[in-house]
Amino acid sequence: MTTFRLTNIKSLIIGFGLLTAVACTETNNKTIASKTENPFQSKVDSIINLMTLDEKIGQLNLPATGPITTGSSKSTDVVKKIEEGKIGGLFNIKDSKNIYEVQKIAVEKSRLGIPLIFGMDVIHGFKTTFPIPLGLSASWDLDMIEKTAQIAASEASANGINWTFSPMVDISRDPRWGRVSEGNGEDPYLGSEIARVMVRGYQQNNLAANNTLMSCVKHFALYGAPEAGRDYNTVDMSRIRMYNEYLPPYKAAVDEGVGSVMASFNEIDGVPATGNKWLLTDLLRDDWGFNGFVVSDYTGIYEMRAHGMGDEYTVTSLALKAGLDMDMAGDSPHISASYTKDLKTALEKKLISIEDIDKAVSRILTAKYQIGLFDDPYKYCSQERAQNDTYTQENRDFARLVGAESTVLLKNDDQILPLKKSGTIAVIGPLAKANNNMAGTWSVSTDHESSISVWDGLQQTVSSNVNLLYAKGSNLDYDLELEKRATMFGKTIPRDGRTDKQLLDEALAIAKKSDVIVATIGESAEFSGESSSRTSLGIPQVQKDLLRALLKTGKPVVLVLFTGRPLTLVEENKTVPAILNVWFPGSEAGLSISDVLFGDVNPSGKLTATFPRNVGQVPLFYNHKNTGRPLGNNEGKFEKFKTNYLDVRNEPLYPFGYGLSYTTFEYGELKLDKTSMSKNDTINVSVDITNTGNYDGKEVAQLYIRDVVGTVTRPVKELKGFQKVFIKKGETKTIRFTISVEDLKFYNANLDFVAETGEFQVAIGTNSDVALSKSFQLVD
Repeated sequence: MTTFRLTNIKSLIIGFGLLTAVACTETNNKTIASKTENPFQSKVDSIINLMTLDEKIGQLNLPATGPITTGSSKSTDVVKKIEEGKIGGLFNIKDSKNIYEVQKIAVEKSRLGIPLIFGMDVIHGFKTTFPIPLGLSASWDLDMIEKTAQIAASEASANGINWTFSPMVDISRDPRWGRVSEGNGEDPYLGSEIARVMVRGYQQNNLAANNTLMSCVKHFALYGAPEAGRDYNTVDMSRIRMYNEYLPPYKAAVDEGVGSVMASFNEIDGVPATGNKWLLTDLLRDDWGFNGFVVSDYTGIYEMRAHGMGDEYTVTSLALKAGLDMDMAGDSPHISASYTKDLKTALEKKLISIEDIDKAVSRILTAKYQIGLFDDPYKYCSQERAQNDTYTQENRDFARLVGAESTVLLKNDDQILPLKKSGTIAVIGPLAKANNNMAGTWSVSTDHESSISVWDGLQQTVSSNVNLLYAKGSNLDYDLELEKRATMFGKTIPRDGRTDKQLLDEALAIAKKSDVIVATIGESAEFSGESSSRTSLGIPQVQKDLLRALLKTGKPVVLVLFTGRPLTLVEENKTVPAILNVWFPGSEAGLSISDVLFGDVNPSGKLTATFPRNVGQVPLFYNHKNTGRPLGNNEGKFEKFKTNYLDVRNEPLYPFGYGLSYTTFEYGELKLDKTSMSKNDTINVSVDITNTGNYDGKEVAQLYIRDVVGTVTRPVKELKGFQKVFIKKGETKTIRFTISVEDLKFYNANLDFVAETGEFQVAIGTNSDVALSKSFQLVD
């Protein structure tokens, strides 16, 4: 391995008598992102003192690139800039050998030999891919979620990556927004818990290890609440809603020590997040104590021009002074506003100071010290690890389990599920063999051709006692152009030239030969995700028509639903006897789905986003507030001059926290050990849960609290705890929660985080549609 060439820096610093300032022998065992002291500051300052202005600005430059050919015959502009010290990091390279070669250029050929940081969208796995984040959150299993991040970090770091743009923790209550698939649903408590374990899984409290990644929480902030559910659109909300409902998951990530933060595309209080000083400095750094670095989203600085924030010098200055340290993809030729192109002139115009630049450079260099690049810039470039630690059978087996544990059983009339491993099963639908769609959106490192489709998974798991039949049944959509937009990035579901009628006729002929029909229907992978907003939330019409025809055969139908968002399923809920929401389960999808279909895994997933009855109810979420004219019934009856609709009932189709099992659970009487508590005290809450069905199973017991009277209006209920417990058939378990004053706090009109005395109602149930049956008093 080539010797690390930091000798230029070391020899120059020796002349200043500061050798110890750059002795790269310390081990950094923990991120310093949310601490006030920087143990690397003297080293960083010494390097900054040696840097030219171009080299400083270069550290703030994060170009997007694919594989880089480093041979002289194919030298690229990127290579030249690395040699000149004009690049601080790269993203979208995922090969350890290529990363080694590029890092070698930075270390051996640039003047100061400062190593590069390599980032990638490692969102829900690397090559071993887990369910999309919305699906993963439906597992309600924090230990399991943390392990998915740990495995992703191990695989990605083995392939040269040391920085991931994850987790995305944007709260969203609007399923029209395509990126709801990338988040953890609608609830700030659950979202915060998942944010913590994802950061912990990636970073493992040891950024200096070669099998961890620096995490980047995104999109800061409020990106999940765009007007009309249209991606990148305006966000406008009160500070009290921000603090109580949308900001908590970001803060949880910061409290967990996340190393970096990504600014969002949207505006906040009329100023884009990329250039919003209140957001990136006053709140993030001054109030929350974050000391890591902030990166823009893709071309985010340039996009402030379209927002109307000024010319190239104005927007770059606005971003830098706001506290944005690294410019992602601003170096592209078509971009007319970026740090590399415009900071120099902005400095000459006195729009910024050299201290502003040095501050951002300091944060980038500190991050490189944290992850150990100054100790060994090649530490993540191990061909042996890449071969031995990536896509292992152990990792794949775990992904198979995670996919099954994230599945949500929405309906199961007459116990159609689990299926018997006998007879003839017709597998019908455009997604049955679509292995390239199984990993879902933002699966940039997945080997899609190796992913396991439903058809392949069933073939691998059933015995010769089962006769499997297949028909495509329909295309993804009647509209070919819409289908193309929903199957981008190598996720095409090929059409074979047959008409819609020919496809349907074949499916019906196959269905008639079967004992049961498994209909693999829903969205394709890219029907959700970035820039994939929808105004209609139903299953595509051609697939609805297929499903209706299959139901008319009189054969039992199991709907295996693929989706990246809550859908409107009123018709399907009424007509289809069994519905299994599998989201996009990941690289082992077919095996995960088979395990649940045949009962090898009893489904235990619960929804983390409300499923509306129709798109007109959106945004719809469980922890809403009352109005002055609340509806007096929950039976769907219309009442004039009350808060309801003329044409649809208020309640969702499936509430937050909803999910069935092959067994049944009965909740006993809720018990409180006292009826009042002081702010220094706690209350213990318990309930007995009995498995009254015929299968062992897991239940997610959910604790909800309502603050009955406040100085500001309070939600009708809020999730404040949950436990996922395994209960054998016939067994009763006592589930206990402890409520402290921290569970009762909220941000008041002055944005003080307080708990106010008075009455609180509490309940433990199987989903958010649980009656608040007991109460207690908080006293001084």
